[in-house]
Amino acid sequence: MAFIATRGARAAAFTAAALGALTLTGCSSDEAEPAATGGDTGSEAPAELTAVSVQLQWLTQAQFACYYAAADQGYYEDEGLDVTIIPGAVDIVPIDVLTSGGADFAVSWVPKVLGAIEQGATVTNVAQIFERSGTMQVAFADSGITSAADLAGKSVGSWGYGNEWELIAGMQANGVTLADLPGGATVQQAFDMNAFIAGDIDAAQAMTYNEYAQVLETVNPETGELYTPEDLVVIDWNEEGTAMLQDAIWADSERLASDEDYAATTTKFIKGTIKGCVYAKDEPEAAADIVTAAGSTLGTSHQLWMTNEVNKLIFPSTSGVGHINEDQWSSTVAMALETVNPEGATIITADPPETAYSNEYVDAALEELKADGVDVMGEDFAPIEVTLNEGGA
Repeated sequence: MAFIATRGARAAAFTAAALGALTLTGCSSDEAEPAATGGDTGSEAPAELTAVSVQLQWLTQAQFACYYAAADQGYYEDEGLDVTIIPGAVDIVPIDVLTSGGADFAVSWVPKVLGAIEQGATVTNVAQIFERSGTMQVAFADSGITSAADLAGKSVGSWGYGNEWELIAGMQANGVTLADLPGGATVQQAFDMNAFIAGDIDAAQAMTYNEYAQVLETVNPETGELYTPEDLVVIDWNEEGTAMLQDAIWADSERLASDEDYAATTTKFIKGTIKGCVYAKDEPEAAADIVTAAGSTLGTSHQLWMTNEVNKLIFPSTSGVGHINEDQWSSTVAMALETVNPEGATIITADPPETAYSNEYVDAALEELKADGVDVMGEDFAPIEVTLNEGGA
């Protein structure tokens, strides 16, 4: 699942993270997710390596292929880091884990963190790994829905908990308000596509790399074959102009300002992560296998689909992987100030502080990578063709 770790994190999760995240639970449907560590997992890390932890925003899956590939391929170790990757869960808020001292870095969507910053969190976006949004709204081709403007009068699904902002912004931009929906609100959508496939939701929220694939892995009872893209209509918020920045690496603002070692580690961590992204771009099948070996329970074809779709959100890069484009940041902030939720509130009420993002650390990492001959732009990136199997097997 995409980013849905949005409710208040439980104290037990914080405690586990603070103890080095060795056993922090990343809930799946039926079992805990193990934490994954960089370098040689079969032996203790060399003493000279700096221990670093990163809190993900969801379970182990190829959404985070950059991090798992970097750990597996030794890119973090090359930077002198021993990285522990902490899977997320439904009730874990990555920024809360970061600000409580339970992790050195966190991966989270920008809109949600903007709200946390306004509430007092002192964190900085130090690398914008996803340049594009992976969120879409999916409808069946015979639903009469072809654009966001057609959502008026339709049952529109959303996970809520802050994941609805692009959807609401997209509707508002097309003259559709929440009052135009049945009951005056979106439908609370479970973290799957079952209600959509059953016909209970006309337009369901989905990530390109996960829920959309779940539909394409399902047998159409009318044909006896898997659903195809031709059976569906997608509303892409990138195309609608209401995409907001998603997966970013966040660091502790106060530590960046006061701790030179932490600031240097930040650049090293970003550098290793970007190398992991480049590896996943060049070796998507191997990257998918790495994530599976790290503990993901997703099927083989679904994992590869996810890797391929996530690559599309990163490459080609316009400014170098991780560089925070000012126009995209400003657009996200503007929508955070203007988009109104069902309670009549906006994400934020004032512009965030200058410390909310910084290109200092990622640009330093990019310069080093360029000097090493690493392709941080991926201008020649071409996605592979992935055949989904029933159930994602």
